[in-house]
Formats: sequence, structure tokens, C-alpha cells
Amino acid sequence: MKTTLKTALLTLTSLLLASPVFAATQRADHSGLLVWLFLGFCGLILVAQLVPAVLVMFGIVKAVASPKEVSGKA
Repeated sequence: MKTTLKTALLTLTSLLLASPVFAATQRADHSGLLVWLFLGFCGLILVAQLVPAVLVMFGIVKAVASPKEVSGKA
């Protein structure tokens, strides 16, 4: 009984793992050049916005980490 159950589970597992191999043989998105150019442009916009944000963050960290000046007037 145990041998039959192990064999059945092994067969079922191997079939379930091998079935996605034959599911799709070609691309399904059908994206043309314009779609990829648009996505690249969106990525360029994101990077262009990240550069100033990183510079501002470095400025904030530098301002917080620098020693504070004590004024002579009290």
C-alpha cells in the first residue's frame, strides 16, 4: 500500500512539474517597438526624478550631521 501511494504521488508530482513546459511556446504580449520606447521613456522620467531627490537627501543628511554653530548673541 505504501509503495503504491509513493508511486502515485511521485507520478503526480512529476506530471505537475513538467506540464508548464508545454504551456506557452511563443511570446504572448505582442509588444511592438513603440511600446518599448514608451516604457523606456517612462523609466527615463523616473531616473531623472530620482537624481535630484538623492541630492536633496544627501544635503539633508549633511546638514543634520554637521556640527551646529553657536551664535554669540544670547
